[in-house]
Amino acid sequence: MAENIDETSLKIMKATLVVLQREGSKATTKKIAAESGFNELTIFRKFKNKNNLINATKEYYLKLLMDKLEDAFDYGEDEDIEEFLRITFFGILNLEESDFDILRLAMEEVRESSDNKSIMLEVALFIIEKLEGFFKIQIEKGIVKDMDIRSIAVMCYNSIFQSVLLWKIYSIDVGFDTNHYVDNLLNMLLEGIGVQK
Repeated sequence: MAENIDETSLKIMKATLVVLQREGSKATTKKIAAESGFNELTIFRKFKNKNNLINATKEYYLKLLMDKLEDAFDYGEDEDIEEFLRITFFGILNLEESDFDILRLAMEEVRESSDNKSIMLEVALFIIEKLEGFFKIQIEKGIVKDMDIRSIAVMCYNSIFQSVLLWKIYSIDVGFDTNHYVDNLLNMLLEGIGVQK
């Protein structure tokens, strides 16, 4: 889809994302038209109706986000666990603001709807699947204990992805450097939190 979008449609979709962020479900084609600099007639010519426009916008920005997550969670057979988790953490942390905009929109979508095909669910399942694949290899190589792969993946997803959301979506300042945070996070994930006896 992304490669077939003309410049006008792209500008309208960018404006739609801005208006959806600002207005939520109160977004109107009139407000989108004002934000985009195009009139409503152009919007309707391009997208037929508001639902098509919103769906096209979500699909476009989700595809861009998923491509970036694919890169962030790419791994090789000989990938070191600590380095892989560090790279994925910073891969998510360094996403562009528009990527976090679609995540903000997805979080609103979760609050407003019980639709099981939400953007947040799609992102979460994608990341968990990538982590499962990585840890399956690590277990097969004897680097990680033979444990439930889904549990490991969900724990890492929560530790990595959710902590980035705290910073980027909720603007919570943890009060220290991200490298320090990642070092502590990786130490806890790999060594546990119990005192070694």
